[in-house]
Amino acid sequence: MDIMAKIDLSRCLRPTKQTKGEGRMYGELFNSFIQRELDRLKEELMQFPDEASLWVKRDGVSNTAGNLALHIAGNLNHFIGAVLGGTGYVRDRELEFSAKDVPRSELIGSIENTKHVVAAALAEITDEDLKSDYPLEKSFGKVSTSYLLIHLITHLNYHLGQINYYRRLGAGGII
Repeated sequence: MDIMAKIDLSRCLRPTKQTKGEGRMYGELFNSFIQRELDRLKEELMQFPDEASLWVKRDGVSNTAGNLALHIAGNLNHFIGAVLGGTGYVRDRELEFSAKDVPRSELIGSIENTKHVVAAALAEITDEDLKSDYPLEKSFGKVSTSYLLIHLITHLNYHLGQINYYRRLGAGGII
């Protein structure tokens, strides 16, 4: 059962002056959360001491910070850009985890591009669209678009936390 389809978000939020049109407040809200977290992702990547440290794989950890950054961009470009925004993006999930030594500037550029894609797609989403079924069924079943967006935000935040932790681990211990 999709609990988000039953929750009236209008009781939780107040309209803002930034609302571009009637019935688009929640798409803007979801966009603002994603934009904020993608900015935090760029900041995290810039705080790594050098590009090589983005690609260090530690014992017991299956992904590098660089691969997680690629995964975040691929995930949002697919589920928001391609599915909701119709961008035509074709995801290569395997490459997100197998690519190595992508320059930091390319990672940042990919995140910037993702920010634009997400903003454009969510600018077209109405509050009614958010209540409807998300066009693709995920492994956890059929859900509303709002549920899927919340899932994507928590997924982004989960990996952002991992990247933060990897950075703080540094080359030999906590920085």
